[in-house]
Amino acid sequence: MAQASQQFGEWPLKRLMTEVVGSGHKSAEDMDRDQAREAFQRILAGEPDPTTLGAFWLANRWKRNSPEELAAYTDVMREESVDVAAPDADPVDCGANYDGKHSTAILGVAAGAVAAAAGTPVVVHSGDRVPTQKLDAYKHVLDELGVRTELEPEESADMVDQIGFGYYYQPAFNPGVDDLWERRDMMGVRSFVNTVETLANPADADVHLGSFYHLAFAEKTVDTFRAVQAQDVSRVLMFQGQEGYDDIRPGSTVVAEWGSVRSTDESASGEGSDPRAGEDLADFEIETANYGMDFSGEDLEVEDIAEDSATITEEVLAGDRDDQFADAVAVNAALRMYAREDVDSLEDGLDAARETIESGDAADVLDDLRAF
Repeated sequence: MAQASQQFGEWPLKRLMTEVVGSGHKSAEDMDRDQAREAFQRILAGEPDPTTLGAFWLANRWKRNSPEELAAYTDVMREESVDVAAPDADPVDCGANYDGKHSTAILGVAAGAVAAAAGTPVVVHSGDRVPTQKLDAYKHVLDELGVRTELEPEESADMVDQIGFGYYYQPAFNPGVDDLWERRDMMGVRSFVNTVETLANPADADVHLGSFYHLAFAEKTVDTFRAVQAQDVSRVLMFQGQEGYDDIRPGSTVVAEWGSVRSTDESASGEGSDPRAGEDLADFEIETANYGMDFSGEDLEVEDIAEDSATITEEVLAGDRDDQFADAVAVNAALRMYAREDVDSLEDGLDAARETIESGDAADVLDDLRAF
């Protein structure tokens, strides 16, 4: 893994604050790629004064980062902090918010296990109590399930190849960003680091799955991937997520897709759109009730996120539940299969998810994860 460079250019964060990003949310300008690269190199190296660093993060939050800036940050992170360990399988990279959920169950472990059992390898990654929320994330559900999570990157890659589902632990694969934990915690609000850490892609996957509150964020994410130089993501699937996580929101929900991992130009969308036409982002709206999720987001609320999510995961995979959680897991598994274009439509993915649960293959994935 590359180490943060100690050789910098002419743009310390204080100068960037004074001359570019710090004049106010209306008058501030965007940085060019070189300026943004240097800024994040300095941050990873621990060079800025803490006051200047906090001001820089806050100024970026006010003005909002451009895709070019986010791509530059992501490139520096990948080059100087991320220890990439690519499995032989080409998984779907699930980029959920690292700072966790506060109200509803985390369904991505169960959905990922179902997708893996159906032949779609899945990777998830998170830290441990990441600011600002510092709530339960993927790690804590897996811990409750008795799955080993504090893995080195190569172990995570082996997990993907052996089981079809893999977990990457941020302190092991992205230590430079993990070292920013205290400074991020002192900020009290999210910064652009919360965005770019979800794009770390430690398995070097071709497909990214993520979520958004508003479609504009999906557009920005795709434009960021277009501009990124340190990785090559060829397909993005995003949807309106529950609590900003990679669990789809029940109800009328927007899904956005871009690119393809297929060798033909034939669209995989079951909704009549062609995400590859002109390399534009395509979006369509679905009613989740048409896919078995005929309930509200409140129906997915739990009291203890990690413990209850683990129990739900066990029971759904064992075929012991026939309720809103089982329906939501099946739809989220279908989205992961569709993201990788292993199925031609969400309906096909839903059928495959339900068959996989009924056969016991999904429960076998959880057994294998515990034994790893």
